Amino acid sequence: MTHLLSPAEERAASHPASVPTFAVISGAQVQQALGGREKQIVELVEATYRLHGAGDSVNPPSYFLRFPDRPASRIIALPASIGGSVNVDGLKWISSFPANVSAGLPRASAVLILNDHDTGYPFACMESSIISATRTAASAALAADWLSRTRGRPARVGFFGTGLIARYIHTFLAGTGWTFDTVGLHDLSADSTAGFAGYLRTTGAAGKVTVHDSAEELIRSSDLVIFATVAGEPHVTDPGWFTHNPLVLHVSLRDLAPEILLGSANFVDDVEHCLKANTSPHLVEQLTGNRDFLDGTLDDVMSGRKAPPADRPVIFSPFGLGVLDLAVGKYVYDEVAREGQLRIIDDFFHDLRRHG
Repeated sequence: MTHLLSPAEERAASHPASVPTFAVISGAQVQQALGGREKQIVELVEATYRLHGAGDSVNPPSYFLRFPDRPASRIIALPASIGGSVNVDGLKWISSFPANVSAGLPRASAVLILNDHDTGYPFACMESSIISATRTAASAALAADWLSRTRGRPARVGFFGTGLIARYIHTFLAGTGWTFDTVGLHDLSADSTAGFAGYLRTTGAAGKVTVHDSAEELIRSSDLVIFATVAGEPHVTDPGWFTHNPLVLHVSLRDLAPEILLGSANFVDDVEHCLKANTSPHLVEQLTGNRDFLDGTLDDVMSGRKAPPADRPVIFSPFGLGVLDLAVGKYVYDEVAREGQLRIIDDFFHDLRRHG
């Protein structure tokens, strides 16, 4: 039986692709590649959002691996593909085990796999909790910038949740030119709040630092409120706390009751991704039966299609897109390669001939 090759198969047969090398990149290398480059990473995240908004990406739903014997824990798979100058496919595999915190370990751990665009072969595996925190913080800093351009720049910031993600967000705000008259902190863990306050002192961050005992006090005293908790369901329920119309970065996604979102202007990173898994926006959709409460995406704001109002609270709820992890991960790979520090596993791929 004669098998006819397609034009693409003919080209592949006449010009066989080379197998890429496979590198392992450690957390220390990731940290070194990203440290002090907040402006570049925010610009990269903005470019990635624009590519995603233009349709030059594939970002399927995340897959949640849950455990009957460990209901508070999960491992999430985020497959994605991004075009443009990044032009890479891949997968982030990130676990969230809240009980780690009481044992002195970070809640999240992760790896990122990068796949070659032409062959599909994986060419890098890298520690990705740092990449994940970095892209989350860069996204938050980018949103704070764009969503405040028509409302006035906030001068009082409040962090509701003072763990690692809060620290990264503050680093990215400071690294992209933000300064604040006051910095408010609130967390159920006094140790976490003390650690964050110590971080602020060591960085020489400007602004008076105040630890608030109550959530209401923190929110009412902040023009920019950043939620970075591990909450599994809404615990902030009073819309009256937001009558001063703050900008809210709802990074942890499940802190706010539907009533608060219904009284606010709501922007997300991606509609389909954000309205699932019982996030606060998803709860609003379930309550109302529609998505009319959504004002648009961050890309809508950056492209001038939407403008945040000044007479209501503005809430940004980012689900977190795998394409951002890919873009930041590829940036790290290129930086490590440029420095000649890639750790290549020479014999990772084996038996590459189809017929032995």
